[in-house]
Amino acid sequence: MDSQPALHQIIAKQINNNPHKRITFAEYMNMVLYHPEYGYYSSNAVNIGFQGSDFFTSSSLGNDFGELLAIQFFQMWEILGKPKTFYLVEMGAGKGILAAHILTHLQLNYLDFFRAVEYIIVEKSPSLKQEQQEKLKEFPVKWLTLDEIKPNSIIGCFFSNELVDAFPVHQFVLQEGKLQEIYVTIQKNQGSNVSEYSENSFIEVIGEPSTPQLAEYLQLVEIDISQNAYEDGYRSEINLAAFDWLSIVADCLERGYVLTIDYGYPASRYYNPRRSQGTLQCYYQHRHHNNPYINIGKQDITAHVDFTALEVWGQKCGLNPVGWTQQGLFLMALGLGARIAALSDQEKSISQLLKRRESLHQLISPEGLGNFGVLVQSKGLTQTQSQRSLQGLTIPE
Repeated sequence: MDSQPALHQIIAKQINNNPHKRITFAEYMNMVLYHPEYGYYSSNAVNIGFQGSDFFTSSSLGNDFGELLAIQFFQMWEILGKPKTFYLVEMGAGKGILAAHILTHLQLNYLDFFRAVEYIIVEKSPSLKQEQQEKLKEFPVKWLTLDEIKPNSIIGCFFSNELVDAFPVHQFVLQEGKLQEIYVTIQKNQGSNVSEYSENSFIEVIGEPSTPQLAEYLQLVEIDISQNAYEDGYRSEINLAAFDWLSIVADCLERGYVLTIDYGYPASRYYNPRRSQGTLQCYYQHRHHNNPYINIGKQDITAHVDFTALEVWGQKCGLNPVGWTQQGLFLMALGLGARIAALSDQEKSISQLLKRRESLHQLISPEGLGNFGVLVQSKGLTQTQSQRSLQGLTIPE
């Protein structure tokens, strides 16, 4: 059966089984992205890279991103006193390219650290996991779920690159000064037969919030949408799933760091009254649009990350804020500037030189990847260890 009508039927059944004949947008987004058989990330629909792809990541641009992260991980290991086992837990590893770049660089340049590293990948997508296992078959990598990692068992670093933006989000709208939630339902003229469902089967309806956590979230990040600055019809997203995820990560970490790289803003920018339609975006064949009800199971759906929420919630979970910066500054502090300066000495041809220069500049471009946020949190560090500055968070020379 074609995945789109099958997924339509599954979503419709979920809606019809609900007493109110509707589901939250978070439930809808979870199914279209993560349904075990037909979801975007669970099928072979995910296409990461350049030609004909839905999106590309920093690791798609060459080895440099992974190699610079490896330098930062090495310093983390040193700060923690060079523990015999240092766990690197990558959450959402794409096609395994970043892991390969990190591990290769460590093996060639930091052999003592490489021998101490236990690399774990947490991956929900069966198809991506299969690609990762093929890509990394020469390295001793383990695949686990977060539930399989025991509490207080990790000394090292949990890290992710473009993970949190793909968590299912609740959508809310301001109506007559009140917080309301956006739900998904079926158009009344649609039948119950799967063959009768079209691209326009699902529509939005508005109702009371499904959980008090939505209002509590906004209070936590000190956003008051009752202010006059917020006009009627203002809508945005709330990522409660990020809290669940961060709670588990913090619980698993005994001593070390959490490194989160993603596109997003502090709460004051995220919920700026002028950003009145939120940040939700869909990506299909390298083009973006804002209709999550088409290309069902075939397109990526994301929302920007609220870094204030991660920092504040992290503190409630025992994670101490270490620092926040932009990816461009983070990579420059780790040596990307020196790599750019040395380009002409390394490349054999003009075409190679220009291609590599373009890739490096994309990593720090303020209009793109360079504007991503980098949040570092820690747990269990001694006072002396906490006082050591991470190289990526220093001011680039």
